[in-house]
Amino acid sequence: MTEALVGFAAFLALAFLRVPMAFAMGIVGFAGCAYKVNLVAAASLIAQVTYETGMSYTLSVIPLFILMGNFVVRARMSEELYHAAYTFLSHRRGGLAMATIVACGGFGAICGSSIATAATFAKVSYPSMHKYGYSDALAVGAIASGGTLGILIPPSIIMVIYGIMTETNIGKMFVAGILPGIVCAFLLCLAVAWTTWRDTKAGPPAERHTWAERLQALKSVWAVVALFAVVIGGIYGGVFTATEGAGIGAGGAFVFALLRRALGWQALIDVLVESARTTSMLFMILIGALLFANFINYTTMPGELKGFVTQFQLHPALVVIAICVIYVILGAAMEELSMILLTVPLFFPVVTALGYDPVWFGIMVVLVVQIGMISPPVGMSLFVVKALLPHVSIMTLFRGVTPFTVALIAMLAVMVAVPGLATWLPGFMK
Repeated sequence: MTEALVGFAAFLALAFLRVPMAFAMGIVGFAGCAYKVNLVAAASLIAQVTYETGMSYTLSVIPLFILMGNFVVRARMSEELYHAAYTFLSHRRGGLAMATIVACGGFGAICGSSIATAATFAKVSYPSMHKYGYSDALAVGAIASGGTLGILIPPSIIMVIYGIMTETNIGKMFVAGILPGIVCAFLLCLAVAWTTWRDTKAGPPAERHTWAERLQALKSVWAVVALFAVVIGGIYGGVFTATEGAGIGAGGAFVFALLRRALGWQALIDVLVESARTTSMLFMILIGALLFANFINYTTMPGELKGFVTQFQLHPALVVIAICVIYVILGAAMEELSMILLTVPLFFPVVTALGYDPVWFGIMVVLVVQIGMISPPVGMSLFVVKALLPHVSIMTLFRGVTPFTVALIAMLAVMVAVPGLATWLPGFMK
């Protein structure tokens, strides 16, 4: 137990010294394994983990979904999604912000990245909200929080990593995110309604569209619906695995981008380079986290933590609430992926020992990552929106995401109270 606590302290010290998270976890993991076993075994562990991670067939789902998302961005499907939501909601107070959230959910269903979703809609939806006099706080709050739906609504890279770390079925994880994703989008829209109720000038209504215009806009999103239905429907029906689905999704997105004349040779090279760069970053973090997790497993911390929780015979819900509070606090101070990779090996044995479904806990993990992504001071969605909209002050951004953070915390409470929201659909999978 002592060695593990020292390891966590060393990791945090390196992180505060601005050592990249991947290297901080890798250094501590290597040093810890050398201390617990020997130097030769620690060096062999680096080679083994690096080789197995790079050559893993299951992990190939990550670059494929990243490639799919980049092709989707090039095909400009986001603009069609926003226009469709815009025609249905623009006449309502706060309707453009609601349309942004709905479109983010639809885009997340074919992208899988919160950062890409937030970055895309900062460009797509902010100009129209600014045009109709929306407050910057509401506009950037809707974009940043709506972007987080990219990791809850499948496909999701965070779900893939969680599934690999815990040996949970990735296909079930994807399907489990559908209903919570819909409910979460609804709660975020309620946050918009509450904001405009308090300040009617924050989100004035825009023009009303006819049903003919709405139906025409719906027809333009057929490519998004088709791509989502093929990938997630095929996984749900047992036609192919999550990895095969990622390949089909990437191929389908490539075809759509070609048909829309969005890909020249230079654009194709840019997509491939960007996908490779993102994949490399994720794999470096994953390798570092696996080295650190191996060190933690050499210590007695996971078993002692499980024994500490069970000896007091606390109600399982209290334990889960305590874990959620810890995650929310960590999310305000740590980069989300690193936080998950560090903590899941500790908390997962405790949660499963209490009888909870691993799929349900995976959705809980994604939800706390969502909260972390818009929590000051290190929320990644906040940095993305600020980078693309530099004229918006950081305090305006923090103020804008506050009601949406409350909505996500409410979603977390709903998941604790109603676990079936995540486990019902996966129960029908073949």
